Amino acid sequence: MSDNEADLDRPYWVALSQVDRIGPVRVRRLFEHFGSLEKAWGASRAQLGCILDSRSIENIERARSRIEPAATLERCSRLGIAVLTAMDPAYPRLLAHIPAAPPVLYVRGSLTQADECAVAIVGTRRASSYGREIATEIARDLAAAGVTVVSGLARGIDGFAHQGALEGNGRTVAVMASGVDVIYPPEHRGLAERVAGNGALVSDYAPGTKPDGPNFPARNRIIAGMALATLVIEAPARSGALITVDFAADQGRDVFVVPANVTSSASAGSNKLIRDGARVITSAADLLVDLGIDGLNVDRPEPVQDSLPLTDEERRIMAVMSRQPVHLDEIIVAANMTVSEGSAMLTMLELKGLVQNAGSHHYALTRSTRSASG
Repeated sequence: MSDNEADLDRPYWVALSQVDRIGPVRVRRLFEHFGSLEKAWGASRAQLGCILDSRSIENIERARSRIEPAATLERCSRLGIAVLTAMDPAYPRLLAHIPAAPPVLYVRGSLTQADECAVAIVGTRRASSYGREIATEIARDLAAAGVTVVSGLARGIDGFAHQGALEGNGRTVAVMASGVDVIYPPEHRGLAERVAGNGALVSDYAPGTKPDGPNFPARNRIIAGMALATLVIEAPARSGALITVDFAADQGRDVFVVPANVTSSASAGSNKLIRDGARVITSAADLLVDLGIDGLNVDRPEPVQDSLPLTDEERRIMAVMSRQPVHLDEIIVAANMTVSEGSAMLTMLELKGLVQNAGSHHYALTRSTRSASG
């Protein structure tokens, strides 16, 4: 689809994304079937019946009488809100690869290619002084290193993460559970304006949409999806931050946790993540090293593997592994080793900095690992 065709189709992406029961999967199916969403919007009931259930068709028919496809775009233009569809080259690359990526994004501010190097920071709304301090510090250092900080503009850890990124003179993106013109919580209006000026406010909800309970967990998939990794700072046992972690895990993204007070209920969820095998970091430098991102002036030890060559057995282990965690049983079967042999080899590879224990007997190559054949 050419740029001109994409622009002509844009109003219909916006219109269909606002129809009940027409989520990302159905929008994509309509596009693939009809070749454009303009054709899908004008399709007959019989034509739509080839790919949609009767209730979805009824919802589209009702929407045609109340939605003027060009009207939302015109309103966005008046408000200074950009509209990105999944077909736009500017659509975030990381987000495009998640299951059921939002078909339409509304953006106040700007998204740039630099935002592909991003970390999400999430946590409790009732942050302790420790949580506020560490969220600000890590976000500030990440931003100073050129990493975009993604969060949800909520009270507590989210707000301090955005604030820290701004203090680091870096970029930050706030993913909202309302329209990008409806700031929630209201006391973050000033912060939201600064975020828009140094990054972006992003939502898959049309302008004017009020914050609603179900919107918050739904938007967390976008927070995780826009980042290489999610960092949790203070999360209670029942927490939106843990929902974000679940999305990150489903999307194959890394999860990190800052250790917190073991006697505090506000940290019960994040401490459980540690018990379940999430990687622990205590600074932005830790996270940058683990992700293999250059930026901060980190005193990095010379890689151990440069001075300790691999044995043939270790190469066999390396050859069957990837950066996605794999269970010990699968590794030893693929490498044709016994449990004791495989465990010993994995321990040595950990010491050499080539393999990391992802918890629950799962192992993965570290991000700095070079080819085992070299």
